[in-house]
Amino acid sequence: MLISEFIFKTKTLLLKKEKQMKQALLILTFFTISLSTQSQTTSVEKSTFGVQTGFLGIWAHNESRLSNSIALRSEIGLDAGIWGNDIYDSYGFLLAPVITLEPRWYYNLNKRADKSRRTDGNSGNFVSIKTSYHPDWFIIANEDNINFISDISIVPTWGIRRHLGNHFTYEAGIGVGYVHYLEDFDRGILKTSDVAVNLHLRIGYRF
Repeated sequence: MLISEFIFKTKTLLLKKEKQMKQALLILTFFTISLSTQSQTTSVEKSTFGVQTGFLGIWAHNESRLSNSIALRSEIGLDAGIWGNDIYDSYGFLLAPVITLEPRWYYNLNKRADKSRRTDGNSGNFVSIKTSYHPDWFIIANEDNINFISDISIVPTWGIRRHLGNHFTYEAGIGVGYVHYLEDFDRGILKTSDVAVNLHLRIGYRF
């Protein structure tokens, strides 16, 4: 009688232990899956395309993943500018083509994910090195016979990128760097190189 009761209690205890182990295993599995899912959502997008506009032009871009937090942005578009001629007292507005390569480090994606904030579409704060080339292909201006000088600029930039809904985006940032003019001209009018400022304020649509 005592032996049977002991065996029954032992089996019951083993069954409880087995159940507890299964529960612990399920919890551990769920925790591992959660961590894996979180690590995936905190990576930049493999590739994302979009168009943007602002008070300084219109652009189309792609961002391709280089690592979990670094994306290479390639961009082509039209930069806007204001020109003036004090001699003839004339001023105007122009659009010039621009090609840009910009590695971006999105440094706070993990922090945003921990706070349950959006990281899709590379929504986060970034530090970048914006390298832009203005070729002397054509210009769109309100007057004819405007002499445009091609240039290349390198501007370290800090900025933010956020999403509104599923497709709309906005970006803001600022940077100061260097611009070099690639053609000969009257050095009494312009320098061959100068300070470049990137005032980055755009709205856009992501496909």
